[in-house]
Amino acid sequence: MHAYRTHTCGALRASDAGSTARLSGWVHRKRDHGGLLFIDLRDHYGLTQCVVPQGSPVFEAVDRLRPESVITVTGDVVAREAGTVNPRLPTGAIELRIRELAVQSAADVLPFQVAGEQDYPEEMRLRYRFLDLRRERLQRNMILRAQVIQDIRERMIATGFNEFQTPILTVSSPEGARDFLVPARLHPGKFYALPQAPQQYKQLTMVAGFDRYFQIAPCFRDEAGRADRTLMFYQLDVEMSFVTQEDVFTTMEPVLRGTFERFAEGRHVDGGPWRRIPYAQAMLDYGTDKPDLRNPLVIRDVTAQFAGSGFGLFAKIAAGGGVVRAIPAPGAGANPRSFFDRMNEWAREQGAGGLGYITFDAEGPKGPIARNLEAERAVAIREACGLGPGGAVFFAAGKPDEAAKLAGQARLKLGTDLNLSETSGFRFCWIVDFPMFELNEETGQVDFSHNPFSMPQGEMQALETQDPLTIPAFQYDVVCNGYEMASGAIRNHRAEIMVKAFGLAGYPPQAVEERFGGMLNAFRYGAPPHGGMAAGIDRIVMLLAEEPNLREVNLFPMNQQGEELMMGSPSVVEPARLKELHIRVDLPPAKGGTSPG
Repeated sequence: MHAYRTHTCGALRASDAGSTARLSGWVHRKRDHGGLLFIDLRDHYGLTQCVVPQGSPVFEAVDRLRPESVITVTGDVVAREAGTVNPRLPTGAIELRIRELAVQSAADVLPFQVAGEQDYPEEMRLRYRFLDLRRERLQRNMILRAQVIQDIRERMIATGFNEFQTPILTVSSPEGARDFLVPARLHPGKFYALPQAPQQYKQLTMVAGFDRYFQIAPCFRDEAGRADRTLMFYQLDVEMSFVTQEDVFTTMEPVLRGTFERFAEGRHVDGGPWRRIPYAQAMLDYGTDKPDLRNPLVIRDVTAQFAGSGFGLFAKIAAGGGVVRAIPAPGAGANPRSFFDRMNEWAREQGAGGLGYITFDAEGPKGPIARNLEAERAVAIREACGLGPGGAVFFAAGKPDEAAKLAGQARLKLGTDLNLSETSGFRFCWIVDFPMFELNEETGQVDFSHNPFSMPQGEMQALETQDPLTIPAFQYDVVCNGYEMASGAIRNHRAEIMVKAFGLAGYPPQAVEERFGGMLNAFRYGAPPHGGMAAGIDRIVMLLAEEPNLREVNLFPMNQQGEELMMGSPSVVEPARLKELHIRVDLPPAKGGTSPG
């Protein structure tokens, strides 16, 4: 007999009754039923009920066991009596009568219980992550993650892609976030950067003559943690040669859709082709470039209906170059006044002045705005929103970006509060035609809005003849249920266009040569048109697992402050090591005190 187990804790069935078995695992629960001790023994594969009667040579040893102790038990497999069968448990038709016990590792008193679904503070869960991971939900999430990665890899290989690995120690790159820097001991004063993405290397792989590349790539970004973003994450990184934007869509859609269909467990998955929504339309219709299409509400622009109207506040906003957005609320007109007051208070909590509204019944428009708005204008708003009697419309007004943001948030809240949004399933779309450049609000200068290595639509002619802020790029995102799941572009493969584009963003030619000389030099020796994308593995698993937080689908995540509490990272490094790296630490002053020296 094997030293530790003849079966896993999820393997025994009624057909095994009468045999001898040896199991190893963790003490999940322990129960005393008047002379009988029951142990639910758990391993990665399942749970088996074990029993030992009073008077057994191992009774006292079993009685002393704490939860989560690791034990090996040997005994007889016995069929349970009809009234005690547990149909919810695969092993529920049998139990193991313990004859022998070996304690492999005794557990101390637990900081929190593994058994059950109690909620515990996240900081505690992360500090004892090895315990947290023993819980059923986390075990299920991690296995799902492993299966998703395997499924994606198999689909990519079947589609003709080759898997390559790119460097982890690389050079700093302007990709929208801060780099993590690594001191180069052999080159004092110089630093490597951990890759925000393998962007330049995957493009150079195309220049090197490989046609289809992919990688499950680790990426690092030194930015504030959020529920849907972490300092380190993994992405499905993809690049293809001699492709148009549509080629990327038709190649990658089946891969992503196939993975979701495999793990959807009966939930709806959008068939193809997925909707293509221009960025400007997404901002107008949904108030965001990450629309949740499970919500049927569509925002309407009603600036013209208020321009020169009797409702002075909105008329003044329209005259000053602002906009008025209308968020339809079908059926909301039947709600009491308190519903509208709560929406108004909610808008103030978002930093807005409020949220005006009009309701419509059989007699016509009602509400504070309607009293000061010409009847024909109110009718035009109702028709623009596709509302009938019993409907209502809410308004967000102000600068275009501010109004879009508030309208988008109100759309989501109304979809939920009015039970209009689907609560499961996966709705996908491509957001296309992102602007190549945007105005940096802090500096007032033109900056890249998305990916600096994208091809501008119109190429060099557009860069030379158009206002940079009007140039769209061949850039696209995949959005699922309100989350950006993937992002990509057709790349700029011509050195002179790259230098010109970076010049418009404030990078002189010499700086471009210094920072991107490797790529520019490669482009000058013949580069194919190419494009690709990157899909967030963590986000895909988060969506499939219906988890609200990326940390719930990562094995050993950091907290929102970028700390890995279990191992104590980041940590202080001894002075001798810093001296070897030619680094001197200049700490900020302590709160309430002064810096030393």
